Amino acid sequence: MKKLALLLILPLTLMVNACTSRIGANEYATAGAGQVNRAVRGTVVNVRQVQLQSDNGAGTLLGGAAGAVAGSMIGGTDAVHILGGIGGAVLGGMAGDAAQGALSNQAGYEYVIQLENGNLVTITQGTDVLLTPGQKCIVLYGKQARVIPATY
Repeated sequence: MKKLALLLILPLTLMVNACTSRIGANEYATAGAGQVNRAVRGTVVNVRQVQLQSDNGAGTLLGGAAGAVAGSMIGGTDAVHILGGIGGAVLGGMAGDAAQGALSNQAGYEYVIQLENGNLVTITQGTDVLLTPGQKCIVLYGKQARVIPATY
């Protein structure tokens, strides 16, 4: 029984970790290749470090399913199986949610940028590119907006 529970938890952990998004300025989905995006020049006004966390609910769902299966295997009558499944689903969902939170937590930067037209925009992205206040940059608009250093 304990071995079965462990066998269910390991794939859950790996699946939740696989759901973590890649958020860097240098990371593109293959569907983004060849797409035309608008680019606007600007200047970094402020930078602050932030924590980014996935909230897609996959950990809760997967943990609940695994907990329901494990809980329903408690010996006894049909009523005990049902109650075990319900209890297992609740506990598994809570454990899956906690696991997803811990595994999907990523560091990032929030940039406040003043565009050439005077407007301010904010962009949050991963830590693969660090810009500093006063630095010239280019804001790339698209499905996933990015800010990159300017070389002009």
